Amino acid sequence: MSARDLIVLGSASAVPTKSRNHNGYLLRWDGQGLLFDPGEGTQRQMSLAGVSASDITWICVTHFHGDHCLGVPGIVQRIARDGVAHPVDAAFPASGARYWERLRHASVFHDTGVIRERPVSGDRAVLADGPFTLVARRLSHPVEAYGYRLEEPDGVTMLPDELAARGVRGPLVRRLQRDGRVAVDGRTVTLDECSVPRPGQKAAFVMDTRLCEGVAELADGVDLLVIESTFLGEDAALAAEYGHLTSAQAARVAADAGVRHLVLTHFSERYGTDDEHRFRDEAAAVFDGEITLVRDLDRVPLPRRRAARA
Repeated sequence: MSARDLIVLGSASAVPTKSRNHNGYLLRWDGQGLLFDPGEGTQRQMSLAGVSASDITWICVTHFHGDHCLGVPGIVQRIARDGVAHPVDAAFPASGARYWERLRHASVFHDTGVIRERPVSGDRAVLADGPFTLVARRLSHPVEAYGYRLEEPDGVTMLPDELAARGVRGPLVRRLQRDGRVAVDGRTVTLDECSVPRPGQKAAFVMDTRLCEGVAELADGVDLLVIESTFLGEDAALAAEYGHLTSAQAARVAADAGVRHLVLTHFSERYGTDDEHRFRDEAAAVFDGEITLVRDLDRVPLPRRRAARA
């Protein structure tokens, strides 16, 4: 299986700091590369992280505040300059189409035809349904904003002992997986007899929002939740006013949703490096699973698959 991991290209909020670039997150998934919220400087951060424009197959913008989209011109122009040949789907709130158009054509360059625009509207939209499902869900922010959820279909894990006991071997195994049944020595062997269900992996990306139904739906049962934690609990009133989450709120979402790995990011510049441990401490008081408080250029692997169900 190809790499499945998150590469953090930036983790600041509205104002970048000396140690944190504007937002940017590349989720690599079996040869696909989903670039979420490319903020200012994302193109350079990609170079530092050792990834290229050819790694990108999706650009997913949650909303059109600058720290989530000002890197779009550089990314699009790099895709064109590097001659990326495969299609690159671009998802963004339809209500911000005029901002997308300005960013997409921000300066003179030899344009590319590989960008396929996928404007999102309504409370919920399915953007892809193939090797994985990609869903956008409306969130609660002063401007229209969406979160994204990527979900692999459930599969099966084959049981070698059961296959051997029924004489299923070689090409018959693949046929059994494809068709759900095969004939062996005059007997029909079914897939259920020789396998157990294997839950598909899931990841969610939740940026600027207050607590709302959309957050809970996106986070439900995911293996990896990348979520903003702009404020500490002492500034919860500011978080509510500006449409953001605190670290403790993000952790409560993870705990209630059965998340396996909680990734905290999008930190306000009002806090210094000496405050960073407080984000983790507040989250750990609520959520007892794995927590990563990211730094720029971190690589966060998806958790190992959940065990197959007998």
